[in-house]
Amino acid sequence: MSASTTSRPSPVRHTSYAAVLRVPSARHTFLAALVARLSYGTVPLSVLLSVTGATGSYAVSGLVMALFGGTVVVLLPVRATLVDRYGPRRVLPLLAALYSALLCLLAVLTWRPGAPPAALAAAAALTGCVAPPLGPTMRAVWGRLADDPALLRRAYSLDGVAEELLFVSGPALVGLLLRFGPPPAGLLLSAVLMTAGTCAFVMSPAVRAVVPPKKNKEAGRSPGRFPAAPVAAAAGLGLALSAAELLVMAFAGQRSYGDEAVPWVLAALSAGSAVGGLLNGAVEWRRPAGERLAWLAVGLGVVLGAAGFAPGMWTLGGAMAVAGAFVAPTLTTAYLLADETAAEGERTRAGAWVNAAVNAGSAGGSVVAGLLVGRLSVGACFALAGCVALVSAAAVRAVSGLRAGEGRRHSRGGSRA
Repeated sequence: MSASTTSRPSPVRHTSYAAVLRVPSARHTFLAALVARLSYGTVPLSVLLSVTGATGSYAVSGLVMALFGGTVVVLLPVRATLVDRYGPRRVLPLLAALYSALLCLLAVLTWRPGAPPAALAAAAALTGCVAPPLGPTMRAVWGRLADDPALLRRAYSLDGVAEELLFVSGPALVGLLLRFGPPPAGLLLSAVLMTAGTCAFVMSPAVRAVVPPKKNKEAGRSPGRFPAAPVAAAAGLGLALSAAELLVMAFAGQRSYGDEAVPWVLAALSAGSAVGGLLNGAVEWRRPAGERLAWLAVGLGVVLGAAGFAPGMWTLGGAMAVAGAFVAPTLTTAYLLADETAAEGERTRAGAWVNAAVNAGSAGGSVVAGLLVGRLSVGACFALAGCVALVSAAAVRAVSGLRAGEGRRHSRGGSRA
């Protein structure tokens, strides 16, 4: 379905992303959150290089990275629930302090060769356990700052594109730092970014205004609704996208292209995602978020399936750029839908479930693609990656239909009463 049939130009007051940053307190809050979130862009490469240098073992490095990433993802909804329950000003500084201290401990352990693998694994796992949920918290704050739906959609799009740029610039920053110091210096930098950014974030007027909901017995008996549709879309996106990234490498190897071609194709994917995210925020969609989310997943699935027929790397790069145009809009719309359906005081947790789903899907997609790429052709693997996105689209439609049915039944019941 083309965008022209489902959208119309935005009002003049929303024609620029600068309108988002002109919202009172938005610029300070967003910039502080980005500084802290940059730590998540510098940490992975810093941990990998530091542990490899200290142990001389890629197996230990892989284990440490798996423990770190696993605890970050699995416990993300738990940490987000703490933010919702007690407020970001009480929870985030404590988590940031623990996270930064553990990063410093990891830097000390890896500063010289011969570090015990068990100690490194324990430090990395504990670090992941206390990683502050800054992305979900910032998106929850956006929901308070932007009281207009069109402005909120643009804020989420800007946030998503900026976050993607952080994960691109983070490794580059670590590479620059390596010219002046050993790899553990990247861990120290990550700790400084997290501490400074989080402190500035919680001091923002917008964050100071966030008050935890009052506790009462009735609220305790009514657990929040699980954001099933956004989580299904995010998990499908993570699975399909991580598989596609590995398949690009397999494509280059089977067609005798050099390894230097792979980063350019993946850069095309990131560039397409950034452009798609900005365009998605610039359009005032008339379709509800659940319907848009399903169509975006369909678009991603179709393009990924077609990418397997690419005759060469240039064509594959073009296909991945088009696929990327669906990535940021899909994730942004999933966050928006989670925010729309979340109860008051549970927005951070709802966004955290989406975040956890896309990261878990990314980990699973790489594993599955690695197992299949040696047994099936690359084209067939691309088709399967596309099918994953299509299945997630079907799940979104099914869940959205159930929610709509529940809403109609409740509405009829209310009119009879």
